[in-house]
Amino acid sequence: MERLALVTVTYKRQDLLRRLFDSILKLKQAPWRIVVVDNENSPKTAGMVSEFTQQVHDAWGDTPSDPDREGGVKRVVYFPQRDNCGGSGGFSRGVGRSYKLGAEWFWLMDDDVTVLPGAVDAFDRWSHQFQAIQGQRYDTDGGHFYWQYRFWTTLAIYNPFSRDSWREGETYKSCNALCFEGSCVSRKVVKQIGLPDERFFVYLDDALYGYLASKVCEVALVPDYVLRRERAVPDKELGVRQLNSTSDMTRYYVTRNRGYFARYLMLYHDYNPVGYGFGTLLTFLKEFIRLVAVDRGHLKTGWARLWAGYQDSKQILHDPTWKPMPPLED
Repeated sequence: MERLALVTVTYKRQDLLRRLFDSILKLKQAPWRIVVVDNENSPKTAGMVSEFTQQVHDAWGDTPSDPDREGGVKRVVYFPQRDNCGGSGGFSRGVGRSYKLGAEWFWLMDDDVTVLPGAVDAFDRWSHQFQAIQGQRYDTDGGHFYWQYRFWTTLAIYNPFSRDSWREGETYKSCNALCFEGSCVSRKVVKQIGLPDERFFVYLDDALYGYLASKVCEVALVPDYVLRRERAVPDKELGVRQLNSTSDMTRYYVTRNRGYFARYLMLYHDYNPVGYGFGTLLTFLKEFIRLVAVDRGHLKTGWARLWAGYQDSKQILHDPTWKPMPPLED
């Protein structure tokens, strides 16, 4: 792919990051840039990136700094942050840095995955047809990782019936969401919809980015596997669904960020106040089941964080100073 920037965000997970680095070195097609956003600003991570930079140089060499200039620059870009800006902020700043460097494509992933050797080639095959591409993922056990690729704008929740199984003859699925585990978007899309909104900190930021991308292009879920998840978390099988354990911090953003998402829905006349209210009720119900079935030890504190997020979401809904992320300029 032309000028592909692989952007990963890491925070205090050096063992997982090392696995990701090892897998990147096995890619059949080298990324143009590898941007590592370090939310911990850790000397240990900096040392790992320095070692990885040398390994990348030995494997693929450096890249031209500009197509019209001679010479080369390091393929790996280390981008430590002075504060922990969350996954949302990390991806926002990482994409912004890659955009300024001149990237034409942005492949986004957390630090708890590994990439598959043929992933870039897979994206390359679809890049002539789509400007926003979501690849498939293997779970930690090697099985398929289930993902809800459609977002119900009326309720502002993931569509629980959008199972990503494939019918005979189906080559791709049209999405209105993305996941920052294996999604790949073009410069054209980033220019039009702006950077990921770092105000989300964590949760729903990637779903929103896919929603915004769907307003300017067709977003495609393709059958090619590009990543494998490497971090196992406690979970509970509930019929056709699986609920993973999460933290009280994330529980706050689960409800708080609904307010931000609703503001974007208003911009595109997709906001339904009755549906949004019902979706909020369903969100509380789902999180209550998660607390009882998976995270019972956090029942009291988890419920308090959900309620705090809900209260803050109401303020966001009525904040007269709120503005969306702006489009970018070259």
